[in-house]
Amino acid sequence: MKTPSVYIAEELMPYLRAKIAQILYNKGLRQSKIASYLGITQAMVSKYLSGSYKKPSPDIMEILDPIAEQVAGFILSGASREEVIAFTARKILRLFSSGKLCRHYSSYAGISESACRSLFSTSPELHFLEETKIAVRELLSLPGFSRLIPEVRSNLAYAPANAETPEEVIAIPGRITLVKGRPYALPPEFGASRFTASLILSVSKKNPMVRSVLNIRLNESIEKAIKKSGLKFRKVKTGGLNDEEAIAVISALFEDDKLDAVLDEGGKGIEPLVYIFGSDPFEVVDKVKKIMEVME
Repeated sequence: MKTPSVYIAEELMPYLRAKIAQILYNKGLRQSKIASYLGITQAMVSKYLSGSYKKPSPDIMEILDPIAEQVAGFILSGASREEVIAFTARKILRLFSSGKLCRHYSSYAGISESACRSLFSTSPELHFLEETKIAVRELLSLPGFSRLIPEVRSNLAYAPANAETPEEVIAIPGRITLVKGRPYALPPEFGASRFTASLILSVSKKNPMVRSVLNIRLNESIEKAIKKSGLKFRKVKTGGLNDEEAIAVISALFEDDKLDAVLDEGGKGIEPLVYIFGSDPFEVVDKVKKIMEVME
């Protein structure tokens, strides 16, 4: 009987653990530490690092590789083993509930894709909220992130695919601020932002693949870093515009394009800002990392 748990154990986890182990090892973690996080023996970690494990199809690798990067980043940000397990389980559940894995699982188990989807038909709201919490935690842990927080402070917003109003968008109450020189944020929640939530809703109407945004400081060094990092961006100037007009100007850039960032040069009384966009908060955080790596 090839249940989803058997499929996960036999087809997904060996490759996922191996990829996570390789990323962590390349970042300097000892094999014993990696084994502790993954809940396996050090000998198994060594086996994974040598490439001795069952590899899935290229399609499955393409699905699992971004998750391995996210899990490894979560571990490196200081997450506990329990948090890592919960995060990984939610990511795999989302892959089933979204249907991304059902085509592969249905072939493996000999059932229809619709039967697969019915097994995982749950409300995704809590998953979206948990993902945002984890992304915010990773963002706050980045060394030097405090340098990117503008005077108006930063906010990270995430609009689930069914979101239509700011109340249905996840954001940070009070935004990300500095406390004794260190970034600080309250836990994300639905309906916590007006401008940032309205912005991502407007952008996602132009390009449904763009669901998350973060604003950071804009100055000469940050602009140079964005250029060097290879991120695709456009410039605007919203000085003198009200919020609704500014949102319209920025979202219009996504009419026929998917940008990584929009550089708003502001104007009189308006602080220059960078808006970093992505399909989800993890992609946004990854782009922040790219910028900071170039700056360093």
